[in-house]
Amino acid sequence: MGLDIYAGTLTRYYTQNWKNVAQQWAEANGYTFKRIVPNGEPEAVDVISAEEIQAEAARWRDKILRAIAPEGHDPLPAWEEDDTKPYYTDKPDWDAMNALLLFAACKMYGEEVPPLFDNGGTFEDYPVSQRAYGDERMRWSLFNGAVCWLPVAEPLSAQAPLPTGEQVIVSTVGALKEELERINDLSWQADEETILAWAGSEGRSTAAVESAERQRFADSEHRQYSTESLAKCAYSMAWRAVRFSEEHSVPILLDFDRSENWLANGKHAAE
Repeated sequence: MGLDIYAGTLTRYYTQNWKNVAQQWAEANGYTFKRIVPNGEPEAVDVISAEEIQAEAARWRDKILRAIAPEGHDPLPAWEEDDTKPYYTDKPDWDAMNALLLFAACKMYGEEVPPLFDNGGTFEDYPVSQRAYGDERMRWSLFNGAVCWLPVAEPLSAQAPLPTGEQVIVSTVGALKEELERINDLSWQADEETILAWAGSEGRSTAAVESAERQRFADSEHRQYSTESLAKCAYSMAWRAVRFSEEHSVPILLDFDRSENWLANGKHAAE
């Protein structure tokens, strides 16, 4: 199951009126692309209209903005929900996101970053992950499993249902931006132009490296890649999403076939 990052309205996300980079590439090169839901079945046909989805998304937005507002304060400003606002998407995949977590944790603790990252590896494969998960200072949205960041400047995180009713960690773009800035300060201290370029110049497809013994398994499952290059790729895509969210006032979501859930299950937002 792949991993995409999406910044745009919830309405557009749940109506599936957006195309991930694999879909865009397939269409541009004359291929057919079909998304498959987690149970292995083809994606479901629409069972809820776009108008209904927009109304539910707006209702969920208003409810969660009231819930996370400081006590005694008015609800936080609402973003516009519709099915036409522009969106941003890219595909870091799990290897790059896990490498970013590994890179960030090592930098936080002053540990050496493992030079190579296994294809299909996870952050939990490394002892530093347990240190990070048990550290109150590392209660970052990147480490607590957040999958949705609201276009809110205040750094907040909480468990909450998505419009589908699925319980997840919801955070804010302000929190994600602070975390990304902290990682950059601890490591590259790169300017924004450099950071934005990494999405195209770094990562698994462009930075595959041989192991220390100059060997590489033919089986792709055993390939290794530059940990830092993968981390730079994921970092750049996350930073691009943050900048897009700030410009257009839209949420950010991690997509791993979640957008089909509403259509497949016919759910509305949780009461």
